[in-house]
Order: sequence, then structure tokens, then C-alpha cells
Amino acid sequence: MSVPTDHDLDLSVASMLRFGVSLAALVVLIGGVLYLRHPFAPIPDYKQFVAGGPELRTLSGIYDGVKRLNARSIIQLGLVLLIATPVARVVFCVIGFSRQHKPLYIVVSLIVLAVLIYSFTNGAV
Repeated sequence: MSVPTDHDLDLSVASMLRFGVSLAALVVLIGGVLYLRHPFAPIPDYKQFVAGGPELRTLSGIYDGVKRLNARSIIQLGLVLLIATPVARVVFCVIGFSRQHKPLYIVVSLIVLAVLIYSFTNGAV
């Protein structure tokens, strides 16, 4: 197995980012279509912001809603995928840098990954 060049790593990361954003957009689009499929439903009052329920704030709640084809849960899943895309980019970079044998870049990428994971796990209220 040959060592990938920087150009190879750039191309693979760009492809992964393109795929992640496209997948997230497709999931949000599907959720949006499902959300708008009831033209005779009562019109929501958007003058006052009301946060989504607790079922939209946890991954397990989102997963349960997606299984029931709940439109809001599907839209939320798309947003979670969009947020996960840059995290996957950092993981891709760690793997790529380790294949290139660049220890400084590996350490920096692992620090970034640790900060991301810490902020996701401890930043939620």
C-alpha cells in the first residue's frame, strides 16, 4: 500500500464533505416534503419561537421519530448529519495523516477531535 499524497488526502476529504452535505440536504428535503404534505393542517404561529420537544433533542428521540416517519425528526436527522460532517472530516484527516506518517498533524487533529467531542458531550443543556 502506497503512502497517499497531500493531494490524495485533499481529494478524499473533499469527496467525503460533498457526500455528507449532499446526504444531509437530501434528508432535510425529504423531511420538509413530509412536513408540508398536509395542506389543510392548522397554520403554525411563527411569531413566537417555541423550541422543539425533548424528542428532538436526543439522538435516541430523533431515531424513534424517524422510525415513525415524523417529519420534524427527519429534518432534525438531516441537521445532525450536517453537524457530523465536519467531525467526520477530522476523523478522515487523522486517518490520512497517520497513513502519511505525519505525527504533528495527527496530534493536532486528535486535539481538535477531542475538543469537538468534549463540546458536543458537555455543551448540551
